[in-house]
Amino acid sequence: MGARLKASGIKWTALALSAALAAGATAVAFAQGPASAGLTKVRFGGDRFETRVVLELDQATSAKLVADGALDRRVILAMPRTSVSGDLQGAGYGLVKAWMVEEAAGGARLSLDLRQDAEVRRRFLLPPSDGASNYRYVIDLRAKGAPSTPPVSATKVALSTPAQAIAPPPLRLKKVVVIDAGHGGNDPGTIGAHHKEKDIVLPAALALRDRLERSGKYKVLLTRDTDVYVPREGRVQIARRADADLFISLHADAGPNPATKGASVYTLSEKGAGRVAEVANKNDWFMNASLSGGDKAVSQILLDLTQRTTKNRSALFAETLLEKVGTETPLLRRSHRDAGFVVLLAPDVPAVLFEMGFMTNPEDEARLSDPVARRRVANAIGDAIDAYFAQQTRLAAR
Repeated sequence: MGARLKASGIKWTALALSAALAAGATAVAFAQGPASAGLTKVRFGGDRFETRVVLELDQATSAKLVADGALDRRVILAMPRTSVSGDLQGAGYGLVKAWMVEEAAGGARLSLDLRQDAEVRRRFLLPPSDGASNYRYVIDLRAKGAPSTPPVSATKVALSTPAQAIAPPPLRLKKVVVIDAGHGGNDPGTIGAHHKEKDIVLPAALALRDRLERSGKYKVLLTRDTDVYVPREGRVQIARRADADLFISLHADAGPNPATKGASVYTLSEKGAGRVAEVANKNDWFMNASLSGGDKAVSQILLDLTQRTTKNRSALFAETLLEKVGTETPLLRRSHRDAGFVVLLAPDVPAVLFEMGFMTNPEDEARLSDPVARRRVANAIGDAIDAYFAQQTRLAAR
């Protein structure tokens, strides 16, 4: 049944797109139209032994269980091509202590913090029927060691509407930040008078990780935490598979003039943006996998729309980063730049490449190799990340 619904959803999306193109509809109008499902409400029912979570949708959609809660009592469900009006969150019900639905990886992501050890017993999609006008994606949770009880009643339900959802939960669900220390292993990067770039950026990444983890707000992943080489496309894949909310790649620059110094930040250029589809088609990124067998025009426009939103968010973070870091280290005169670096090519993860200074400038190299100065810059990057996500939350709450 779920497979038929998903197939019909893809077919219906393709027909809708053809009509929109024929009418000369804009890409923005398409983004707000039937190309993706919209999550309209979250409901809970049951008790402390068995809890049912119901996601109400205006169209059929598919979902992937990213985490089942076995390790840290957090269940994460990714829903590609599903839109949500900002970050929705609230206190839970039954086995669920707190919950959040947020935009992530070009779709929606549901996170459930559990009160106790529990398992996901089943998940399924229900079509409109029996007076219900919406599709419903159902998740049934059962406490470990719970006594045998009748199925969760669909009539005993606690409603959580978007208006109620903006109240802060008892436990703020964590954003996922991936930190990439450039180069490594047999790739030393830029070589200064006394240091190699790979040996500068790794301790900077570790310092930033420590700063973010101390706040308790983030789940932090590193593309490398030792002196090893990770292929550039592999670094992007780490962020994509983690459903990352932000990717930051740390580097140190070089130039022909030893007098050139200062930090800068790169976001994806228009020319680089043209490479996204090419790279995506070589990998198992969801934009490729979720639309396999579908209309190629649909795939390309959905990719373009997702990429546009991601680029805007990347630019917003880049400006926030420069504002915070500029208090701790000199900046280049034109400090916000664009390029087609591979590590910036994820179509659905906001990403920047941060050049912390010039290895070819004696002052910058000395500053970058000083653990105290490096830690101050890492703290400033952490402040920028805090400010960026705080701004995203304020926009979602409007």
